Amino acid sequence: AISALKQSAFRPLKHTSTNNIVKASSISIFSRTNSTAAAATAMSSPLSAADLIKSNEQAPGKLFEFQTQLPKLPVPSLEETLPKYLRTVEPLLSAEDYAQTKRAVEEFAQSAQGKELQRRLEARAAEPGRTNWLEEWWTELSYMGYRDPVTPYVSYFYSYKDDKQRRKPTQRAAAIVRAAWEFRRQVASRELAPEMARKTPLCSYSYNYMFNATRVPKRPVDYEATYDMAQNEHIAVVRNNQFFILTLVHDGQLLSGAEIESQLDRIVAAADSSAAVPVGVLTSDNRDLWADNYALLRDAAPENAATLERLQSAAFLVCLDSSKPVTREEIHRVFWHGDGANRWFDKSLQFIVCDNGRAGFLGEHSSMDGTPTCRLNDYILDQTLNNKVELGSSSVRANLPEPEALRFVTPPSVVRAVDQAAERFAKVTGQHQLRVLQYEAFGKDELKRLGFSPDGFAQMAIQLGYYKLHGKNCATYEAAATRRFAHGRTETCRSVSNESVAFCRTFEDPAASSAVKLASLKAAIGAHGAYAKACSEGKGVDRHLLGLRLLLRPGEEKPAIFKDPAYAASSHWNLSTSQLSSEHFEGWGFSEVVPDGYGIAYTIRRDAIIFHIAAMINDFGLNSDHLAQYIKEAATEMRSVVLAEKLKETAAAPKL
Repeated sequence: AISALKQSAFRPLKHTSTNNIVKASSISIFSRTNSTAAAATAMSSPLSAADLIKSNEQAPGKLFEFQTQLPKLPVPSLEETLPKYLRTVEPLLSAEDYAQTKRAVEEFAQSAQGKELQRRLEARAAEPGRTNWLEEWWTELSYMGYRDPVTPYVSYFYSYKDDKQRRKPTQRAAAIVRAAWEFRRQVASRELAPEMARKTPLCSYSYNYMFNATRVPKRPVDYEATYDMAQNEHIAVVRNNQFFILTLVHDGQLLSGAEIESQLDRIVAAADSSAAVPVGVLTSDNRDLWADNYALLRDAAPENAATLERLQSAAFLVCLDSSKPVTREEIHRVFWHGDGANRWFDKSLQFIVCDNGRAGFLGEHSSMDGTPTCRLNDYILDQTLNNKVELGSSSVRANLPEPEALRFVTPPSVVRAVDQAAERFAKVTGQHQLRVLQYEAFGKDELKRLGFSPDGFAQMAIQLGYYKLHGKNCATYEAAATRRFAHGRTETCRSVSNESVAFCRTFEDPAASSAVKLASLKAAIGAHGAYAKACSEGKGVDRHLLGLRLLLRPGEEKPAIFKDPAYAASSHWNLSTSQLSSEHFEGWGFSEVVPDGYGIAYTIRRDAIIFHIAAMINDFGLNSDHLAQYIKEAATEMRSVVLAEKLKETAAAPKL
């Protein structure tokens, strides 16, 4: 098993073969691939360049204006990676174990095998037509080949701030749909400006998988299906476990907000007065079981295949939930996984609106990381919460057709599969604990004023909180974006360093002065920032070592560096963390990635930091409530030390 990671659910994964391209009628179905010609051959009805950009060579429109200028993901040298790797494992090992690891690393650095694996990786990166040496491996290992349920283990969610202007759920949903549709228009036309990191353009490739896209189950590796945006101007809506199709353009005119609200009211009335087999829960299952049941559902009746295609080709899915969550934990659970039935977890975008007006978003992670969807959702909330969204006429046309109800034929075999999937879903989600910590003592404004990186400060609060709870440091993953490179996704920022370990020990030392504590905090945040910067430049250690390992050929001896226990232990992420921030979010979240670990998603707002802390309920003694308390305690202590030293500086300053 290879411990390969994704941003929100990184699990040990088996390395299986990828079927890059699969033929299908009327849709483009493929795993992310570098072969434009092969992908085009696989399409029965080719998409225009404006509908799908399959490589960085095709770049029409503003969204892709920098695409041809993006550099390729680099292959670091062994001389860069191996010393850096040693620095990341040293704080996690005893002196004896570290000496063993150092010998294995030095042996690899000097060996002919190490040099040959490096040569193979450099050759792979230089292959003509290959945009990104990591892309296909990463997509398969971390996503499409991963067989545990996508929810709760792969997908991620955003929790929205309340919209006090739109208390009625269908009214809020209509505004969200209108704002999302405008964003979709800009993506389809390529008018949307590319994302920038200061003055550095970021890769726009993943925007091809945002709208009219879905993951499709298949043994042994799933695939992504994308649909022609111009030919599929409909959304899907689910209420009371029943799916409907709502076409948003009628007589050549986009439905107004009032018309969408009216159509959603029709859907609610129809769904609440009837019942159906909750087939959506099938998408919550183990991917191999879902692949089998997908075929079972599709083949149960001739019309089921067409029904599936109507649902999967929708621009996005709107989930109208009957739940009325109040507490932060209740709200996060609804958006994280809900009841499992009023969802289609394979859809790339799901907007969820509850009967009390609470709203959020659930994203399928396989082909798109969080930064593009964070941008989408931030846009939607800026438009709706600030009343900028263009809703059109307040009148409702009398000739709007009824929303199309999707009716699956569900023979007893399908009903049994649904019941079994529902049982497994309840068991999996019931094994998870969740705590939401909204820390309001400060946010990014004060941290910046005090001269600290907000992300670095939050990371050290997590480190110290974990140390307080468990009395040790552990391997920690933080997602670092590599989208400055063509088709780049993420690298692992290893948050634990010698400096962070010293920081934790210093803060727990009652004899340490505030000056010493402050110095240790600054050193830890500085080390974290330097490593994070290297990761964003494609110079982390995890992806490079993974690439070298994957290029071992059958029958070749595995190098000692990969057999060394430290290699697996240092990537066993007891803490899997990631930051995505918007002033409009009430938090976001995902799961833990190992049974004895925590998943911590955090949002840094101007006035607060919101931590979503998830873990399993098992024999490892994890406690999300206790970790939340210790993170709060850690952040408060850190702030107190900083302010105490600032006060001393002020008192010592010469008076004018």
